[in-house]
Amino acid sequence: MPSIKPFIDRRGHWLVATTASALLLVGCTGIPSGTQPVTGFELERYLGKWYEIARLDHSFERGLDCVTADYSLRDDDGVRVINRGYNFEEQAWDEAEGRAYFVDDEDVGRLKVSFFGPFFGGYNILELDDDYQYALVAGPNRDYLWILARDPELDDATYQQLRDTAERLDFAVDELIDVEHGEACP
Repeated sequence: MPSIKPFIDRRGHWLVATTASALLLVGCTGIPSGTQPVTGFELERYLGKWYEIARLDHSFERGLDCVTADYSLRDDDGVRVINRGYNFEEQAWDEAEGRAYFVDDEDVGRLKVSFFGPFFGGYNILELDDDYQYALVAGPNRDYLWILARDPELDDATYQQLRDTAERLDFAVDELIDVEHGEACP
């Protein structure tokens, strides 16, 4: 990743070079090397509620269970994203609204998603069944991985199949966090 060196303008404000910022943004919408997004993707079929079955740990979902993602169309041809999860320790819901847009052709499961400002991250659908009931999704690199399903539980065989695929793609599947759903969720 390129180094960004801030400098002070004549008014004493910290600035970051525009070119370096642009390079960072492009890098964040990438896809992990050696992986391919699904093709023949149909957005209309992907819309709706998905349950997070498992994920790699990261700060913006740390401590959350009962996690769902809800996708709907936006007026600007993008996708509205509502991520919601419950923190049992704090006994509180955490919700974030974002927007997503295709990176490539609309029949390729590769989008960029933003939850704040102009900053986008990669959303790469690496596996999706024919009935759009489960998905394996990666971020821009191997630090981000999610197993999603239309129901709060995924059968063991399908879960293992998705783990095996992720392992073949060099994701740290031993670090996957299983997400609690069911009666414990408020």
